[in-house]
Amino acid sequence: MDIRLKRAYEAPARSDGPRVLVDRIWPRGVSKDDADIDHWLKGLAPSTELRKWFGHDPQKWPEFCDRYLKELKSDEAAEDLATLARILDEHQRITLVFASKDTEHNNAVALKLFMKDEVFSES
Repeated sequence: MDIRLKRAYEAPARSDGPRVLVDRIWPRGVSKDDADIDHWLKGLAPSTELRKWFGHDPQKWPEFCDRYLKELKSDEAAEDLATLARILDEHQRITLVFASKDTEHNNAVALKLFMKDEVFSES
């Protein structure tokens, strides 16, 4: 399973595979045509409360990951996780797309870790 991460502001590439937006809000200033998003799975985004609490503060990163992973294990995320699992089963490579300026501390990074370590480890 090859899971790539890319900011929504970076140009899409043929090598991306299906592009999955994992933010709750559409990235500012990016047209839908330019983004070339195949799937928008809002249910995989952190809750508004968690996102605001985190505020992309690297000091809060470990706690953010813990809280976010609990949200991903909830019933609210189940349908979109199942969709993501199906996409991964059908394609050798996918790209998780996010808007954050911080490329090391964001929900796409945490989601990739979650997918590899917990949810899809048997795939």
